[in-house]
Amino acid sequence: MTSSKPSASPGVVVVPEKKASASTPEPGLRRRILAFNDKLMLAEHVMEKGWKGARHSHPHEQLVYVISGHIKVSAGDKSFECRAGDSFVVPGGMEHEAAAVERSVVLDVFTPSREEYR
Repeated sequence: MTSSKPSASPGVVVVPEKKASASTPEPGLRRRILAFNDKLMLAEHVMEKGWKGARHSHPHEQLVYVISGHIKVSAGDKSFECRAGDSFVVPGGMEHEAAAVERSVVLDVFTPSREEYR
């Protein structure tokens, strides 16, 4: 895992691509932490085909944008599929899970920032 704090000017946070913190929190999932502050966090997740995340919840609001691939999602009592260009929001506290039908890349925005990801 590579760890690097973003550089900042007053009010502006810049994270060059080469300095983004990367990890593999579980087999088949790669995470890069991009720009963040205390209120917002941008994370990139690469999910290998067949990866399935555990159903979970967190207090953070989560906005998801699918850059590429095809994922299946279950959030609350809804199940749906998303492909490149699709997006959705999961309210804080709602149980949800995702699975990669094919290799997929998604951007997640969390508010507030997820301290446990840093």
